[in-house]
Amino acid sequence: MKKFIKGIAIAALAALTVSALAACGADKQASTGDSSAAQKTETKSADGVITFGTNAEFPPFEFVSAKGGLIDEFDGIDIAIAKNIAESNGKEAKINNMEFDSLLVALQNGQLDAVIAGMTVTDERKETVDFSKPYYTATQVMIVKKDSTIAKASDMADKNIAVIQGYTGETAVKDLGYKSQSFKKGSDAIMELVNGKTDVVVIDKATAQKYIADNPELKVVEDNDAFGDEQYAIAVAKGNTELLNKINEAIDKLIADGTVNELAAKYAVSEE
Repeated sequence: MKKFIKGIAIAALAALTVSALAACGADKQASTGDSSAAQKTETKSADGVITFGTNAEFPPFEFVSAKGGLIDEFDGIDIAIAKNIAESNGKEAKINNMEFDSLLVALQNGQLDAVIAGMTVTDERKETVDFSKPYYTATQVMIVKKDSTIAKASDMADKNIAVIQGYTGETAVKDLGYKSQSFKKGSDAIMELVNGKTDVVVIDKATAQKYIADNPELKVVEDNDAFGDEQYAIAVAKGNTELLNKINEAIDKLIADGTVNELAAKYAVSEE
């Protein structure tokens, strides 16, 4: 199971009702103080604001919440962490929602200050951005129908595999030597599975737990030999040491004072 590193208890995660992640697509856009979730790409904010990019299709880390029956703001573990980081630096967090594979480009172009999106640290990404200290340890799993014969990763060899564009699962399947169909949203891939148009979805475990909670005809299949651990961290522009240091200090504090544990308990889903 995905677990927060250094101080995040597995028990806390087991109690979670996460709306997952995702090491990791979306069409809505909003700021933390704006009730509108309409998508837009905004330039990096001025003093007093830290602009975070995310992909609000990855529960329980980032998703669009509904209050009073209206879709009006972003929520999730990553969103709460972003707000805490901004607050600890005397600033406001502004959330820009965009497709996952556009996030690092927007960061490099100066449209964002940082990216927090259940993003896995990889050597390829480290070539273009700098990462904070990790705040979450994740792994990939397979989502299948309950009557599926898939019991391990090698059973996917002759199956129709769905992945999310830009997510770690896409790379993991490719590394196994299998072909897959990519979707921009996890929810779209899940609908393909529910409707019998694909055989398996490969995605981050916490997000998988959320999807099966919403779709009782599905189950999670794990294969720790095929899918190793990965770490989520916050990305900043290459060389932005000042902001990176502030983010790292905030992460250390959030872990030490128990805030991360509280967020885990608030958002995670049970594995029952």
